[in-house]
Amino acid sequence: HDENVSFDTVVNQVGSALAEQVRDASLAIYRAAASYAAERGILIADTKFEFGTDADGKLYVMDEMLTPDSSRFWPADEYRVGISPPSFDKQFVRDYLETLDWNKQAPGPSLPQEIIEGTARKYAEALQRLAGIKRN
Repeated sequence: HDENVSFDTVVNQVGSALAEQVRDASLAIYRAAASYAAERGILIADTKFEFGTDADGKLYVMDEMLTPDSSRFWPADEYRVGISPPSFDKQFVRDYLETLDWNKQAPGPSLPQEIIEGTARKYAEALQRLAGIKRN
């Protein structure tokens, strides 16, 4: 599970210079992506970035970012304060899993075909909206 940590905790773990680099990179990436998505009718409601450094201490993004697996994409026109609108991300699978009697330990349950196809449709809609692809 992802864990929220304070900036001070990060400074204590990696030092202030690297912590500031990570913070500044995270904010710059998010601001650019949020602006791009907003122009296409999508709110980036939640996301994460994973960083690492090489042997010389140069900062890199270390995993995928801004995908339906690492972000929560909401249609801006359906957002209302206090509700969770439909989304174009893995929340669809999570919502299905919450209906099962499962202890949330590996291995996870098999997904029915309609959940797999529904998830694929949501991911495709995110791509279509973000890439400006016209739907048939």
